[in-house]
Amino acid sequence: MQADWHQFTGYLPITKAAAELTREQGFYAENPGTDVAIKQMTGSAPTENSKGIRLGNMVQIRDVINGALEKIFAGEVSAQEGLDEAAERGNALLEKFQSANS
Repeated sequence: MQADWHQFTGYLPITKAAAELTREQGFYAENPGTDVAIKQMTGSAPTENSKGIRLGNMVQIRDVINGALEKIFAGEVSAQEGLDEAAERGNALLEKFQSANS
């Protein structure tokens, strides 16, 4: 399913298995250049700073940001107050994720 999604959308495959299956199916040979992003992303060994995008508690953080924006647009708080609160609450969620996953 992931390989099919990757081939249909052109987005990077989520798993290495999807990329390998896509290669085995001949998709990259039939569509030259479609594997460039994969080569760029996997061309060197990952480091602590390049292990990929990881935003723990992303859904909750998105809700915090959306809630802050709603308050700002409704005039309930200033832009600075809303963004400060969102940053504080978002950072707390990130710290919670980090402590649970380190």
